[in-house]
Amino acid sequence: MNLELSEEQDAVRQLAEDFVAREITPHVVEWDRAESVDKSIVKKLGALGFLGLTIPEEYGGSGGDHLAYCLVTEELGRGDSSVRGIVSVSLGLVAKTIASWGSEEQKRQWLPDLTAGEAVGCFGLTEPGTGSDAGNLTTRAVRDGGGTSRSSGAESGGDYVINGSKMFITNGTWADVVLLFARTNDTPGHRGVSAFLVPADAPGLTRRTVHGKLGLRGQATAELVLEDVRVPASTLMGPEGKGFSIAMSALAKGRMSVAAGCVGIAQAALDAAVRYAGEREQFGKSIAGYQLVQELISDISVDVDAARMLTWRVADLIDRGQDFATAASTAKLFASEAAVRAANNALQVFGGYGYIDEYPVGKLVRDARVMTLYEGTSQIQKLIIGRALTGVSAF
Repeated sequence: MNLELSEEQDAVRQLAEDFVAREITPHVVEWDRAESVDKSIVKKLGALGFLGLTIPEEYGGSGGDHLAYCLVTEELGRGDSSVRGIVSVSLGLVAKTIASWGSEEQKRQWLPDLTAGEAVGCFGLTEPGTGSDAGNLTTRAVRDGGGTSRSSGAESGGDYVINGSKMFITNGTWADVVLLFARTNDTPGHRGVSAFLVPADAPGLTRRTVHGKLGLRGQATAELVLEDVRVPASTLMGPEGKGFSIAMSALAKGRMSVAAGCVGIAQAALDAAVRYAGEREQFGKSIAGYQLVQELISDISVDVDAARMLTWRVADLIDRGQDFATAASTAKLFASEAAVRAANNALQVFGGYGYIDEYPVGKLVRDARVMTLYEGTSQIQKLIIGRALTGVSAF
């Protein structure tokens, strides 16, 4: 693996850094307090091509490799994880999955708008009663009319009627399309799950904003309730009964995106700690001159470097067409836990001022904490890694 960025990759990273400084950093405190990011940021992300990275140009994408995607995601995570989440979900979980699993019709219907920032996607997997146990979700999609769906997925005749609810859905209140997972037969466990592309304005689909979150407060997180939502069979993505495989393949790549965002949080913690330590004086000298403060800063630095390299390895594996799922779990596990450590260490450097939201590190602590929970908890990542190493499932 060549660790030197190409000119194109470095240009993309610089573009993202400039974007964060111009469009995100000045508004972070305001958005966090208001519990809402300015929605105009979506079209700005689209205009720069950030919502089309790795998507083929024929569908409106901006191309590029997965390392470039990680570089952008890291910079957005450094600026505001709430904005990073928009890209990680709408592009990383939804658009990329449509590009991989969607029919030609579905690709042309949704990808141009998603990549341009004219539409937003959300990932409807988690339910009030099923988080880590996603294979036992209870949302139901019942066939009403038409023939049996073909193995190719897209069937012109008949509808599906969907009932159920989803919880903690990022972009949920902003979304134009929901990549929704629902049970289409009575086969127990994950074999009965199918994937659908449900328009967010479908009659019977209601959305409620989740307020009062500890972190990612600016992110549009929602509960979705589906009551007799009728969608044509053409919204089925992939073969019926393959929804769980689609979800897991999406999450494997999504864990790389979360890891990159965590590197951004840790880098922001390092930048803030170094800057503050050089400015703050105690006992007649800069606190940067005290060994225990240097220890805190050096620990953050090591975590940043290690998390970044683990994340870049995943991107390299994907771009070379090699298996990456275990590496993605490794990167997500380490980077998310490292982000928590880094933010906590930075807060310690700041002392009491770190507890005030006029300074950046308190928000970093709050935003970092959820990273160990979503897209697979740290405990789930350990089970995935352990199963890969031993060949024995702990589920």
